[in-house]
Amino acid sequence: MAARLLPVLLAVLLAGLAVLAGAGSAGAHAALTGSDPQQDSVVEQAPKEVSLTFSEQIAVDEDAIRVLDPAGNRVDTEETPRSLGSGGAQYAVKLRAGLPDGTFTVAYQVVSADSHPVAGAFTFSIGAPSETSAAVPDQASGGGAVGALYGIARYLSYAGFTLLMGGAAFVLACWPRGAGVRPMQRLVAFSWVGLTAATLAMLLLRGPYAGSGKLGDVFDLEVLGGVLETKTGAALVSRLLLLAAAALFIAVLFGAYARREDPKERRDLTFGLAIGGTVVAAGLAATWAMSEHASTGLQAGIAMPVDVLHLLAVAAWLGGLTALLVALYRGPAVERAAVRRFSRVAFGSVVVLALTGLYQSWRQVGSWSALTGTSYGQLLLVKIGLVALLVAVAGLSRRWTGRLGEAPGDTGALGPEGEGASAPNSTEAATDSAPDSGDGERAEVVVATAEASERAEAGRPAAGQGAEAEAGAPGAESAATARVPAQADPAREAQLRRQREAASAATRKKRRDGDPERSGLRRSVLLEAGIAVVVLAVTTVLTTTEPGRTEEEAAAGTSASAAQQQGPVSLTVPFDTGGKDGKGTVLLDVDPGRSGDNALHVYVQDPGKEPLDVPEVKVALTLNAQELGPLAAPLERISEGHWSAAGVQIPLAGSWTVAVTVRTSDIDQVTVSKNARIG
Repeated sequence: MAARLLPVLLAVLLAGLAVLAGAGSAGAHAALTGSDPQQDSVVEQAPKEVSLTFSEQIAVDEDAIRVLDPAGNRVDTEETPRSLGSGGAQYAVKLRAGLPDGTFTVAYQVVSADSHPVAGAFTFSIGAPSETSAAVPDQASGGGAVGALYGIARYLSYAGFTLLMGGAAFVLACWPRGAGVRPMQRLVAFSWVGLTAATLAMLLLRGPYAGSGKLGDVFDLEVLGGVLETKTGAALVSRLLLLAAAALFIAVLFGAYARREDPKERRDLTFGLAIGGTVVAAGLAATWAMSEHASTGLQAGIAMPVDVLHLLAVAAWLGGLTALLVALYRGPAVERAAVRRFSRVAFGSVVVLALTGLYQSWRQVGSWSALTGTSYGQLLLVKIGLVALLVAVAGLSRRWTGRLGEAPGDTGALGPEGEGASAPNSTEAATDSAPDSGDGERAEVVVATAEASERAEAGRPAAGQGAEAEAGAPGAESAATARVPAQADPAREAQLRRQREAASAATRKKRRDGDPERSGLRRSVLLEAGIAVVVLAVTTVLTTTEPGRTEEEAAAGTSASAAQQQGPVSLTVPFDTGGKDGKGTVLLDVDPGRSGDNALHVYVQDPGKEPLDVPEVKVALTLNAQELGPLAAPLERISEGHWSAAGVQIPLAGSWTVAVTVRTSDIDQVTVSKNARIG
């Protein structure tokens, strides 16, 4: 049974792992859409500040934005970045005065509104590019050992919530008798322990995960205090408080509720547990909704309650499915009515999932291009396919459930108790002549032998001794009297009781495994559970992947920003040929400063900024990234110190190296260059 499904489940699991491996690391949910100075740009004078613009609101601290000079030293004032408005998506840091020429590195490390860390770096140059030794720390936020541990804790927290809420709901709504079944108690209790441990781990790891990335900062109280002031920290603390209430719910469910026998008292307690459990479950689901995707972006006020419904439906379906699987494999006979009730609950959950998932997909993706062209959209398509497969397998399970209801002699249970026959007693086990093998037969023989021995010791006739023994044959009574012990042996009675229980359990297991309806349902539910594990894993990856809508908006914002910054490019290039009157400055203008036709104007000035007439000026452009060039510009002398060229072709946008050659005499000549972003 399970062995036959192992290759199928293994294939599904490997497919899921391949999906997760292809997903890569968690993407940032707030993308850098612009900066001033612009990335890779060359500015003539040192700016007073550096500003960054993101696609959504971010949270910053004093080290969120750092500016490093070519030697790797900080040149910002090391103050907390100040907001420039724009809904908390634009921040700036002031720079120190008197910065030298060269290439500067801007490193940023912030937290997006949906709790995910965002880190990156870019460069700009003052005067002219230069070599730089500035290095951005390798241990970026959200990566390394801390990132791996935090990711594991995220997976465990989702799994723990699903099993905790789904298992408890299955017992309360579908199988009340399961409150007294040990495997069900263990499933729910261990899920609570796992969710609590994962939440504590996330709370301790949150600081270094979103900040330094150092594992040693896990127990830094100052870092932990900073986490508690954030939205994510408040959500995790709220989750821990709600888990305390959930512990009380579990204690009542598997304690007082399981022991109640009076129908009215049990009904009243069921109503109270249903209300309290729903409140606790909704509160736990809200701790995710208030701190992740649903809390930011489009229609957050609608998205958060929809996300709560989505999580509750996931728990009711997948968690209940796991509970049913445990009941079928590890528990006693499950009432057919319980299976049919869960079938209805699962159907309702699928309907809720379809409606809420449709809304969430529209909100997070927004377009067909984002659905097929972004990592989030592709993962969403994989999840949709898996859910469709899961629904198909669930339909197969519903067919088995329907057959259970049509079984002849239906007494309401799946297993020996539900087959219209009571468990066989020891005598029946001893005299059973049907061919058999396995543990059930051996256990029955052991008990039969033990009971025969007991009868012999007690002076009772064993089965098949003959009528004369029971009719009082001569000497029988005295012999029996001689064998009767003065008092029963407690140890012997306990041993016999254990043997009877073992035989009864083995017989029930044998008959349970031989029930075709139950076996078919077990196989289909096992396959459902295997697919559900992969669905849950893909869902968790989706929560750490940049939504398709955000990714496209960020790309569009970057393009718009670049378009807005397009315009005439002006460069100032000092030169010194080394001869008489060999010093001066070349002013170079490229208009309109984009790919295609451009007009080029070159002005040569002496140190006093007066036009300097020189014998020759040449200009060549090279796009090193594409190995394009040098492209010579056909300059013509217009007037003293002024040359120009019309129709200069810039084939591609990018960072071009503009080389200017100035000759001031027959032997004095120099070539100077500068980088400029054109297009």
